[in-house]
Amino acid sequence: MKIATWNIERLKHKTDIVRINSVLDELKADILVLTETDNRVYLKNYRFTIQTTNLKEIQPDYYMESENRITIYTNYEIIRQHETYDKYTSLCVELKTELGNIFVYGTIIGIFGNRNKNFKTDLAQQISDYRKLSQEKNFCLIGDYNISFADNYYFTNHGRNELNKVFRECRLNLLTRERRECIDHIAISEDFTTNLEIEVGEWNLDKKLSDHKGIYTNLKHDK
Repeated sequence: MKIATWNIERLKHKTDIVRINSVLDELKADILVLTETDNRVYLKNYRFTIQTTNLKEIQPDYYMESENRITIYTNYEIIRQHETYDKYTSLCVELKTELGNIFVYGTIIGIFGNRNKNFKTDLAQQISDYRKLSQEKNFCLIGDYNISFADNYYFTNHGRNELNKVFRECRLNLLTRERRECIDHIAISEDFTTNLEIEVGEWNLDKKLSDHKGIYTNLKHDK
């Protein structure tokens, strides 16, 4: 199972959209979460696509008609969608996979970065979602956390501490923790990854297609 996420920076590099589409198609992720995204990105190799509410609804003079914050692409069957605290910024679906059903929560934590007062409020509300949803099923938190864990690249002590606390409480394994200069992450229920080999990789390392690197994890059965 390959899980990936990428913040495409509101498609600021739209002149490279053919390359962006190509990179994402070549990735062949089973679950892909795009953040700060745009439906001009067209990925034809997915059976299911679901996205947060269009942003022009809330700021018509700022956002384009094609913009939304989260899109989940997958070839796994979507069993149902679950309510989150903010329909514009986070999205949760239950997927039926070969490893069992899993709740996939795609999100951006703090749309104005981790220094804006919005970040603390947003994080607290999201944590309430994580606690509730992770009790029911296997849970995977994917997207732009606006926090690095392996270095001092971009973080606040409050944000990092609160996330680490809820990961312990909800028994989530932050698979991308050791990646440097990384604020986009994938955390998943510890029980879900038992006896699985975990590979982590990145793309867009030169940040020419977006100001974020893309990151993926590949979960494989141990040999």
